[in-house]
Amino acid sequence: MKKIIPFLLLFTVCMAQAGHAQPSFAKLDSWLASHVSDMGGRDMLLIYKDGKIVYSHAVNDMSLKQKMLNKLIAQRQGKTADLGDYTANTRQQIASCSKWLSAALVMTFVDEGKLKLTDTVGRFLPILSKRGKGGITIAECLSHLTGILSPDLKENLQDMAQANNMDEAIAKIASYPMEGQSGKVFRYSNLGLQIAGAVIEKISGQSFETLFARRIAEPLGMTSTDFGKHKVALPAGGATSTPNDYINFLVMILNKGTFNGKRILSESSIAQMQVNRITAEVKVAYSPAEAGNPSYGFGEWIMGNGTVSSPGLFGSFPWVDNKEKYCAFLMAFYLKPDGRQARYAELKKLVAEAVK
Repeated sequence: MKKIIPFLLLFTVCMAQAGHAQPSFAKLDSWLASHVSDMGGRDMLLIYKDGKIVYSHAVNDMSLKQKMLNKLIAQRQGKTADLGDYTANTRQQIASCSKWLSAALVMTFVDEGKLKLTDTVGRFLPILSKRGKGGITIAECLSHLTGILSPDLKENLQDMAQANNMDEAIAKIASYPMEGQSGKVFRYSNLGLQIAGAVIEKISGQSFETLFARRIAEPLGMTSTDFGKHKVALPAGGATSTPNDYINFLVMILNKGTFNGKRILSESSIAQMQVNRITAEVKVAYSPAEAGNPSYGFGEWIMGNGTVSSPGLFGSFPWVDNKEKYCAFLMAFYLKPDGRQARYAELKKLVAEAVK
């Protein structure tokens, strides 16, 4: 009987602790359910902390209108819409979440000494020098400080789609006007990462897609993530991924460049990526409304309190909280940005409370 009592006491304590933790995660379940209609009818949240996935939950409740909209978007892209339920292995376009992946890829070349952040792009891409843009640095490419006046997203994507190779894509970018001195104007766009992608192709003699697969996707076990097989890769927005894959990348960022004991990026590169490049002397020419007061590093937004992120146009939201030592990925697919920033802030607060 004496042995049974301590066991019962321990069991009671464990159950009490579990009961205490559960309401926090129940709040996340409720939040995902209550916001699913605002986020395209499907959402999926994955959270990693202390060496493991601590939360994985999806809500699937698409309306007929949302299904029709997804079909229309896919049709315009020449694809077939995937209307199946979200899981942690659902593959989907992640738009600007791609920027973080691509910036990390470029930083692998910096780590190897094959590229410096102060290197100017004209050294590798003479067409940019001929059009007065050769002095733009790699650092400026990674932080939207090229000073090039980008057309709107639709026109830029059309220009890239018409290019037969990366050289033609860069020639088109070279034709765009400058709106200010490089390093002094912040304009959130696809141009800088496209240029950086072209530079590492020149250095390596390999395609951007191959470089990403070998240097980022394979070592991180991102078996379902790629930039497609197009004539021209789109480093700033062309990736397709899954929650399970993208969380591996976030774990690497959280762990200061290591994943499963293997170093992918140096601690120095991780630190460089998380330095705000929008200093007092930088003019913000364009930043998405949902970004609020913008702070930006290399391929990622600096959100304050140790948090970095790279949200996508379609609503997916990856983030790393260095202070609370966790990372998370929200998958969604919708275009209407209204209220998006407030939802991100609300969700992040709930997650931080749940994982403490």
